[in-house]
Amino acid sequence: MSHHIQPRSVDAYLSGIVNQLEPHFPHVRQSRHSLLVKRTVQGALRLLGRPVLRKHPILQDDLPRVLQGLQHPLTHDDLLWITQLHCGFYALLRLGELVSPDDIALRDSSKLSLRTSVRMSGSEFSFLLQRDKTDTRYEGNHVLIQRSLLSSDPLALFQRYLVSRDLHFPLHPYLWLRADGHPPT
Repeated sequence: MSHHIQPRSVDAYLSGIVNQLEPHFPHVRQSRHSLLVKRTVQGALRLLGRPVLRKHPILQDDLPRVLQGLQHPLTHDDLLWITQLHCGFYALLRLGELVSPDDIALRDSSKLSLRTSVRMSGSEFSFLLQRDKTDTRYEGNHVLIQRSLLSSDPLALFQRYLVSRDLHFPLHPYLWLRADGHPPT
């Protein structure tokens, strides 16, 4: 094995090599799955493998600290960011469900949440994720977030964001908008 290839990637490399060789060597797939190859890859993982490095998760106690760390009064973009952070945290949303990709070729406006999908009550709010990779019926997914009494309240932040958003862009269809009128990326 080469020293510059991560041991975790060897399986993917072997799969690609087998795919390329199979038309010329029909039995290469059986060789790939032999006990010798499996144990060699397994041994390389044990000897050369490095632990996966992950970021520490955001905790509920971190949310008020982030809010306090921002300049007050909050700008529209700061309010957008902190509201999306809270929505993502409380609803377990992926980043891709809240923002558009940086790459223009990958942007799809039909995936953006609409302002008209927002529903508010005294103790919760909801909005619709138009399209999502987990949406097998193409109906959209309703995101419901309840008021929190433990730390910074997502409902109060969402209401503040909506006031700012509606003041700046009353006729714009998308829910999440930066101060320049574009969806966040």
